[in-house]
Amino acid sequence: MKRKSRVSDFRYDTGAAKVPWCAVGESFEVEDVMEIVRFLLPPAGEQRQKYEEALRKVHLSMKQLGKLAGRAGKLTLGNRVQEAEEAAKKFLKTPYACLLTNATAGFEIGYKYAGLKAGDEVIAPAITFISTILYPLEVGARVVLADVDPVTLNMDPADVARKITPKTKVIIPVHLGGYPVDMAPIMKLAKQRDIVVIEDAAHALGAVYRGKMVGTIGHFGAFSLHEVKNINSLGEGGLLVTNLPFGKKLAQARFVGLDPSRKIPTWLYDVLALKGKGGYFAPGNHSATEIQALGFLLQLKRIKAIIARRRKNAEYLTRRFSQVSGIIPQKLDEKNSQSTYHLYLFQLDPKFFKGNIQEFKKRLEAKGVVQIPHFAPLYKFSIMRQLGYDTAAMEKSCPVAEEAFRNRFTHLPLYPLTEDQVKYMAEAVIECVESMRR
Repeated sequence: MKRKSRVSDFRYDTGAAKVPWCAVGESFEVEDVMEIVRFLLPPAGEQRQKYEEALRKVHLSMKQLGKLAGRAGKLTLGNRVQEAEEAAKKFLKTPYACLLTNATAGFEIGYKYAGLKAGDEVIAPAITFISTILYPLEVGARVVLADVDPVTLNMDPADVARKITPKTKVIIPVHLGGYPVDMAPIMKLAKQRDIVVIEDAAHALGAVYRGKMVGTIGHFGAFSLHEVKNINSLGEGGLLVTNLPFGKKLAQARFVGLDPSRKIPTWLYDVLALKGKGGYFAPGNHSATEIQALGFLLQLKRIKAIIARRRKNAEYLTRRFSQVSGIIPQKLDEKNSQSTYHLYLFQLDPKFFKGNIQEFKKRLEAKGVVQIPHFAPLYKFSIMRQLGYDTAAMEKSCPVAEEAFRNRFTHLPLYPLTEDQVKYMAEAVIECVESMRR
């Protein structure tokens, strides 16, 4: 793939000179790279001796390679980052994409574009990760929690409509577990009220809603490339996309508003405030590294196969669970909604059992099956009380979220498990359910 040249940030390599100024102050040597290899490919099982022998051979080869190799000229915001963004735009069919430190940084940029400030309101689903609402809490905006759909646990558009006020500036739907939120009514509400929609697509890279890639339906979409996600960028990372003309400014929103194409007198660049829907705002620093970009590029090539493998596991579990009274299995793909299957949403109907999901979780854990409900309702956390929220009132306003968390739902893993592991998990779940019914 031919790399396009572009204006870099100020941390450039000046090129050949008697006394050059290199972008990378201290290069990584062969021994450093070997430690990285050992970290990413650690010994497994009982093969330690063979592993060490193979590693020694690699080390010898690396030493020979080191004699012939140069050093990376740039470690951040270089050609690899640009390639990653081009690949993301092509995959998601969107005009603007920006690689970031994490999805939380993407939300922050979207909130800043909206001009969010103290006294404004943001509507978020009751069940999500705390990073969805951290920026509103930071600036003193009021977070309003919408209740969730009882089948998907995604934001309920009807409850959003009930909770919109003239102060609502942002709606942030969360595609929980990779299953798309019903976006059409949310976008209709947003258009009627001139509200910015930021999709929290942390779980949903590759999901589709009504023929459009999730994350490209709202005004902004932010994806997580954290280590637990379907694909990652070597541990941490995020991706922000938009269809707005503001997308031309995403690189500056990512990196302190720096503009090397404009220069103040006798200096290398200018620094700009950026104009969003709510006026000018100061950008932050959320720079992505070249190695993050490379990790993302490598795994993005496999994303369709990764989702297909997870879908196969989910279909098997749903097929088994559909035959058992009292289990509400994961909703599978439909014509208008295709999931990434980041998580498998498992629910019980408590009226069939003595006990509820809490008892089920204990029994399943005893069988060696790890499951984690994603996530606790936001009003459960101390941060909300500490910042003055009436959490009892929030709980009362979200009865589906509260009942589901207490009594009905957890998530099962859909990692690249072996066929035997998936079958064991299904059998263990069914055995626990049957024992509870007895």
